[in-house]
Amino acid sequence: MKASRRLSQALSEGDGISIIASVADATSARAAADEGADGVALVPGQLSAPLDTDLPVLYRGRIEDAAGVHADACLLELHRIGDNEDELLRIAAVARALGLELVVDVADDDELQIALDILDPEVFLLSPRAAHNEAEALEHVLDLLPDIPAGKLAIASLNVSSREQIVALERAGFDAVLVGPGSVAGLAGGEPPTV
Repeated sequence: MKASRRLSQALSEGDGISIIASVADATSARAAADEGADGVALVPGQLSAPLDTDLPVLYRGRIEDAAGVHADACLLELHRIGDNEDELLRIAAVARALGLELVVDVADDDELQIALDILDPEVFLLSPRAAHNEAEALEHVLDLLPDIPAGKLAIASLNVSSREQIVALERAGFDAVLVGPGSVAGLAGGEPPTV
């Protein structure tokens, strides 16, 4: 078994915003690494063996299944659980027992407050779930960002298509952006913006 990598460390290291690429298998994970991704997000059900990559792996399925694919972090979608404190604490305990960092997906101020009050995670995924279209999606996550406490890490979950959008997210204060499969090459790299 490989040594665990911390997603939060990968997001905090280096200059500029980090790119986390959605992947389905080891081939797409290798391609994302070659194109400059700082981490990968694995969708469940598409991998038959553990994902072999040196990048931190964020697992987007059941937390109990994350260890089987050699994940380093797992995503908790708060809207699926709500404010059920017992269930949230149970999931956090399972993640800790498996050595996984918990990334909490929030889409509004209420979800953010629940996450802070009950879990106090280090990493948040800001989701545009409540937005009605792509234009609103960017504005929605930008509006949520100032409510993330200092010292926490924020990942934007957006359909970005240009390096300029990545730079704008970095200037706004995001630590990372989660991008779709095969999107890394044109988005990663370049000089960090002057802020």
